[in-house]
Amino acid sequence: MPRVKGGNVARNRRKKVLKLAKGYYGSKHTLYRTAHEQVMKSLQYAYRDRKQTKRNFRRLWIARINAAARMHDISYSRLTHGLKLANIDINRKMLSEMAIHDEKGFETLVNAAKAALGNKSAATTAVNTSASVAKETAVDNAANIDASAVKVEEPAKEDKTVADVKGKDVEVLVIDEVAEGQIVIEVAETEKVEQVASEELVDTLIAENKLETMTLAQLKEMAKEQGKTGYSSMKKAELIELLK
Repeated sequence: MPRVKGGNVARNRRKKVLKLAKGYYGSKHTLYRTAHEQVMKSLQYAYRDRKQTKRNFRRLWIARINAAARMHDISYSRLTHGLKLANIDINRKMLSEMAIHDEKGFETLVNAAKAALGNKSAATTAVNTSASVAKETAVDNAANIDASAVKVEEPAKEDKTVADVKGKDVEVLVIDEVAEGQIVIEVAETEKVEQVASEELVDTLIAENKLETMTLAQLKEMAKEQGKTGYSSMKKAELIELLK
């Protein structure tokens, strides 16, 4: 089999790498293998630092603008905000160049930013003042309202005894008093039983199957009124049996 040499292709490839490695230290600019390693690494660094350079320049421009703005009694952040309010669109590079080479032009921009900030501050103060005045007026109007005009009428309640309501489709709401063996209660169109007491009333509720419609808290209150013990840990069915 005949011998095959690289010829011009291999030589040109190596010459291109050595050309990129020109000026490198030691054998990195003369020997192909070491030159190739260093060139590959250098290209990676160049790719990374092309982005890093943009960040570094941005930091430099901001530092220059801030230094020039402080000489006019304004900070960098307030200057940029004021320029935005004044609809002045200028990038940091040009603003930093003006701060160095065109002091009068930079001062003009600073004055425009201050004026825009002053107008905004005045507008904000006016809005806050009007809002506070409106709030005080509303409070004064509310204080002048007659309390009697807002009075809510309560529905009339009818006092009846157990004998009056027995066998009727009504619910016991609140016990008012127990006097001379007679239970005075209030009847309302509700299914809630807020407070119950007296064994006679319990007997009435049992006869009308009302205990099942009561809540656990109401049943415990009944047991407490009657002096029962051990009701605190009982379930609803157990409380009903205890009361019965």
